[in-house]
Amino acid sequence: MSKPTIGLINFGCPKNLVDSENMLGMLFQNGYKINLDEEKADIIIINTCAFIKEAEKESVKTIIELARKGKKIIIAGCLAQKYKKELVELIPEALAFVGTGDIQKISEVIEKISQNSSETLYEISGNPYYSLNNDMERFHITVGSSAYIKIAEGCDYSCAYCVIPDLRGKYRSRTIESIAEEAKNLGQKGVSEIILIAQDTTNYGKDLYGKPSLPELLKNLNEIEEISWIRVMYAYPSLVNDDFIQAMADLDKVVKSVDIPLQHSHPEILKLMNRPVIDNGKIIEKLRKKIPDVSIRTVFITGFPGETEEHFEHLYNFIEKYKFDKLGVFEYSKEKYTDSYKLKGHVPSKIKKLRKKRLMELQQKISKKINASMIGKEIISLIEVLTSDGKIIGRTYKDAPEIDGLIFIETKKNKKKLSPGDIVQVKITGASEYDLYGVV
Repeated sequence: MSKPTIGLINFGCPKNLVDSENMLGMLFQNGYKINLDEEKADIIIINTCAFIKEAEKESVKTIIELARKGKKIIIAGCLAQKYKKELVELIPEALAFVGTGDIQKISEVIEKISQNSSETLYEISGNPYYSLNNDMERFHITVGSSAYIKIAEGCDYSCAYCVIPDLRGKYRSRTIESIAEEAKNLGQKGVSEIILIAQDTTNYGKDLYGKPSLPELLKNLNEIEEISWIRVMYAYPSLVNDDFIQAMADLDKVVKSVDIPLQHSHPEILKLMNRPVIDNGKIIEKLRKKIPDVSIRTVFITGFPGETEEHFEHLYNFIEKYKFDKLGVFEYSKEKYTDSYKLKGHVPSKIKKLRKKRLMELQQKISKKINASMIGKEIISLIEVLTSDGKIIGRTYKDAPEIDGLIFIETKKNKKKLSPGDIVQVKITGASEYDLYGVV
């Protein structure tokens, strides 16, 4: 009996993408054919997201559409982990449910359902855990000049709005050796930029080495000849310390760009969120003082329970003062199983939307001014795409893939041909709110 062809649809964050690629890698190593065209796949794995309601709805909508088409589906990831048995009753058509800590069992699950598809399989551990330190070969869904590397799994914090610790378990790091080996392999396959991700990258290594060890990891990765850029995402504000800032300043391959989800500025709201009640402005000032031209991206939540107009104005003024290079805003989402679910003072949806709109309009003006100030200057950029009609599209060191802006590049006559993965200095000739235009 021949093995079924497997398809996969991924939802959610880059951490989910890595899980999806790990599952496909395990299946490929076990002799399964992979085809991401859902019409040609015999069984489709849907790796779901359950961080906020909108993400859940997106996952469920796709699941229901595929079930109606009569597709054989496996529901994996956060939605399965969060709702457990509830999802079995809601979607009885699914052949199997696989939790966040059980993705290493995916080959075994498919083997079982191939032999007996009449019985729904349920692989969801109460304590989600799977080892990141192994030799699993990822099957890359997106092939390009950049690739994510998950350096840790789980989370030890208890932010009031977040369900991730329940879905992903306690924080656990990969070894430096394991991460470095994967980075080198990716470099040998043509990847120029590696992007380090975890629920909190700055806490990396505390469980393995007795203290946060991201600077040591960065030093090791900086020695790998095959890669050119190292990007750090999801830094926790209270751990953006002198050691981390110095490593970012000193190491030539570490891009001078950092993502710090601050969530809010007002101490009263930070306390309600169960976030560090610290002066986030001082962190921004220190980064900018120690690392000239550093790019800082952040994200804020508006409409958190208890957020008054005064709290919101504090946040608005904070953004206006510190002028972040990149900024995202989420409306607070009331999620079951979180501490904030039971808080008083929930903000009406209309007010949340208006507050988000005001912040994004402010950021648009800030971004336009920052981009306009780049005209006439040179900025280091990574070439990503050469289109069929001759356009060259890249990203500056300030821009994370799929989140931030792009740079559209022209080349001078007689200039050597550029290729995806090349890192070049681009002279900026034009700017919009989020994108840049330049020439090499």
